[in-house]
Amino acid sequence: MGRGKIEIKRIDNTTNRQVTFCKRRNGLLKKAYELSVLCDAELALIVFSSRGRLYEYSNSNIRSTIERYKKACSDSSGTSSIIEINAQYYQQESAKLRQQIQMLQNSNRHLMGDSLSSLSVKELKQLENRLERGITRIRSKKHEMLLAEIEYLQKREIELENENICLRTKIGEVERLQQEASMISGQDMNAIQALASRNFFNPNMIEGGPTTAYPQQDKKILHLG
Repeated sequence: MGRGKIEIKRIDNTTNRQVTFCKRRNGLLKKAYELSVLCDAELALIVFSSRGRLYEYSNSNIRSTIERYKKACSDSSGTSSIIEINAQYYQQESAKLRQQIQMLQNSNRHLMGDSLSSLSVKELKQLENRLERGITRIRSKKHEMLLAEIEYLQKREIELENENICLRTKIGEVERLQQEASMISGQDMNAIQALASRNFFNPNMIEGGPTTAYPQQDKKILHLG
């Protein structure tokens, strides 16, 4: 049978309490030793009995372990204080940013002509001056962009005129070459007709061919026979 669970509360009987203390103290010291060996942990155990007797265990110098514990506690408290300081700083920065956003939104509404009832005469005059300066800068920028566009269009017009002149020149050259070709072919035909009119070629050769070139000789041969 397994051991039954006992109720965790103060033992009233002094003898039983002392016996339980000795047993559990020894078990606790054994567990501390096993933990330090198995896990290579730095460990310090301090136990005071009800009568004020001290029992301790440490796998290292117990005083150095206690100092290390104090330092770790102070570092953790310092870290928490740093976290709190950073949180306060970010809260302040967030509030400043919200305020700046609100001011920018109000200024934007004023520039659009809204929510002007809360402004004084001086503030309205300042707003008017801001708008006039803004309009002046806008008009200056617009004129600058228009002048640049006009200059670009003028350059483009000159380029197109030059391209047009080049195209007209090429067209003229093509037409001249065509005229020269037609004139050369016409001159050849005129030369052939001139030679034919001067009897340079026998018309019968041109018209009838070799069968009709010598009709008189054929007649003489037939007469002699």
